[in-house]
Amino acid sequence: MSDPSGYVHGHSEREAVRLSDQAETLAEILHHDTAYPAGSTVLEAGCGVGAQTGILLSRSGGARIVSLDLSLTSLSCARDSAASGRWEDVTFARGDIHCLPFREGAFDHLFVCFVLEHLQAPLNALISLRRVLKPGGTLTVIEGDHGSAFFHPDSRYATAAILALERVQRAAGGNPRIGRELYPLLSSSGFRNVCVSPRQVYVDDSKPGLIEGFTRQTFTAMVEGVRERVITAGMLAEEDFDRGIRDLYRTSEGGGTFCYTFFKAFAVR
Repeated sequence: MSDPSGYVHGHSEREAVRLSDQAETLAEILHHDTAYPAGSTVLEAGCGVGAQTGILLSRSGGARIVSLDLSLTSLSCARDSAASGRWEDVTFARGDIHCLPFREGAFDHLFVCFVLEHLQAPLNALISLRRVLKPGGTLTVIEGDHGSAFFHPDSRYATAAILALERVQRAAGGNPRIGRELYPLLSSSGFRNVCVSPRQVYVDDSKPGLIEGFTRQTFTAMVEGVRERVITAGMLAEEDFDRGIRDLYRTSEGGGTFCYTFFKAFAVR
């Protein structure tokens, strides 16, 4: 059965681990300028398994965070993480980002990370989010862009595997290259003072933490996770997909390099 949220990676324990690895590995690159003042109320829309929630709390002492997701499975994982980490000042809620269960102007700030890429109507979601933000409040959005992946040694099989992942995501109604569209999306949804910055991840032999945490456990694991869908749909032959995955892992070995760009947007209501 397909996921009504459009999340093509599923809600397995392995995916929860991948998301946590990704959040921890990229925390400084993506969140060195993410912080909310004490006493403010923040909506984390699409919190998933809570991989970003702990980072928000650690950088925003005294802020009150409401973390919302549509998936009960993901919320259960997030609540478990909150319990084990003894997270304070966070409340979890179930809801649809397109029809948020909050009054107009309920929040001082909004935070949305790796969510819009999975939605069929991201513009509508942003309009819905804008409604619950106070005038003058801020929105932070972070998204990736699979078209920004470059690596050495080059491999047409690895490229084909990445493109197959993109096809799977587009078939589910998502946009795997939404990062490059953040500025027009936020501007069209009524936000002002939109500012977008690229957050590039570059990995070579001198960065062992990124080799393991990003190239292997985040990006390659994400592509590998759609193997069954790609092969079942006839997008790639089994041997070609598997060779593509091997070649992606090869970029994390001696002499290999990997590069990927995330985009982080700030805007004001």
